[in-house]
Amino acid sequence: MGIEIERKFLVTGDAWRAAAHRVVAMAQGYLNDIDAVESGAQRASVRVRIEGDEAHLNLKSRELGHTRQEFDYVIPVADARAMLALCTGGLIDKRRHYVNHAGHLWEVDEFLGENAGLVVAEIELDSADEAFELPAWAGKQVTDSLRYYNLALAARPYSRWSEEERNAADIP
Repeated sequence: MGIEIERKFLVTGDAWRAAAHRVVAMAQGYLNDIDAVESGAQRASVRVRIEGDEAHLNLKSRELGHTRQEFDYVIPVADARAMLALCTGGLIDKRRHYVNHAGHLWEVDEFLGENAGLVVAEIELDSADEAFELPAWAGKQVTDSLRYYNLALAARPYSRWSEEERNAADIP
């Protein structure tokens, strides 16, 4: 079992693009929905992801915030395609850009399809209190805002958000 310690930020501008050293296309979906996880009926999200020529089955505990249990298993791509057809909600289509900044690897997710227009950067840390330098293109932190979680975006894509939701003041 792994522990994921992650911070998530909205991205401003395109300055990160020049620093990206790798890009991977990703398609992912969830075998359970956000209502089951949020109500406590299920205690983990169950994700299927195809990234490039690899596929993974992933489970994440339902804690909101920067620390969660995470289990990740490599599966055959053919199995992942079959599982994506079983997913609830919409599928997440995105390009993940890998950017090194000040000794840390940042993953910048550029969403496509129904989530087009949303760009989010994540950094994984070794401890919850690990110091890191924010790049100039990292905007508001949305780690504790459920609507930016991929599970939530599969159920209610960014294209369906109101302008008020996109600019909400409830983001810490």
